[in-house]
Amino acid sequence: ALLGLAVLAIISGGGLAFAALGNGQTPVNVFWALGSLLGINLILLISWLLGLVFAGEHSASLGRLWLWLSDKFARDTKAAQLAPALLLVLQRQKLNRWALGTLVNGLWLLAMLSALTLMLLLMATRRYGFVWETTILSADVFVSATRALGVVPGWLGFSGPTEAMIRASTDTAYSSEAVRQAWAVWLVGVLVVYGVLPRLLLAAFCRWRWIRGRNALRLDLTLPGYSQLRERLMPSSERLGVNDVAPEQLHNVHAGQTDLDTEGALIVAIELDDQHPWPPKLPTTIKDAGILDSRESRQKLLEQMTRFPPARLAIACDPRRSPDRGSLALIGDC
Repeated sequence: ALLGLAVLAIISGGGLAFAALGNGQTPVNVFWALGSLLGINLILLISWLLGLVFAGEHSASLGRLWLWLSDKFARDTKAAQLAPALLLVLQRQKLNRWALGTLVNGLWLLAMLSALTLMLLLMATRRYGFVWETTILSADVFVSATRALGVVPGWLGFSGPTEAMIRASTDTAYSSEAVRQAWAVWLVGVLVVYGVLPRLLLAAFCRWRWIRGRNALRLDLTLPGYSQLRERLMPSSERLGVNDVAPEQLHNVHAGQTDLDTEGALIVAIELDDQHPWPPKLPTTIKDAGILDSRESRQKLLEQMTRFPPARLAIACDPRRSPDRGSLALIGDC
């Protein structure tokens, strides 16, 4: 689910850059391009901040989307049930906002970096002319807006167009190479400062709060859901004394004879428990092959019986147990 969201963010960022610049056949309206690159990002950023401060609706909607994607891409039922349980625990500790905040801002950071990369690639391989247009506003409004938006990028080294360049950009016929480069640097700087950096800082802040809260996360064992588990795993009282009385005779497992070099009678037991003492009192003419409780002991008995077949064979088993296929096959081989 997380990989799918990351791929979607990268594709969306590339689509924003291509929609802002176009195919290069027509001049680019700088403010329309700026709105295409940063409009949706800033609107959702403001809504996320308001939801974080007030009701957390944005985080709740993204949480439902995350649960839906986790349910669709889960490999088994247990994995699908872990996501709702995890979000419930995080919500009780108020960590869901920081976990989802890291996810939201991280995805938008990927989208902005994708848009920046594709925009630089398009500007490096195509020739774009930049203009601004208006019907009811004066040129001074666009000059002031351009210079105001370019103040902070200018601190980082992104120089913008001069006032003369801005006023001359109403017509592409007067657009020189220096003017085009100045507008390109300004547009890249505005995208970095108002698109990439806010998401980077918020993602880092949410990540820090998430790690800090995760390390201090503890389960509230006083909740009703944990009461039964607590009593079973950590009982408040425990009975002292002997739970099970020792039997009069301990059960000893004998491996039986290593070499059944006899043609007389043979007795063997199959998976007897400690309630049946073994071996019973036997005359000297009867050999004890022990208790067969493993595949190796069964195979060894069959090999020895092949070499020294007994005249008679007695097999002891527990009548209270249902015979399995292995026991039936062993009896048939004997």
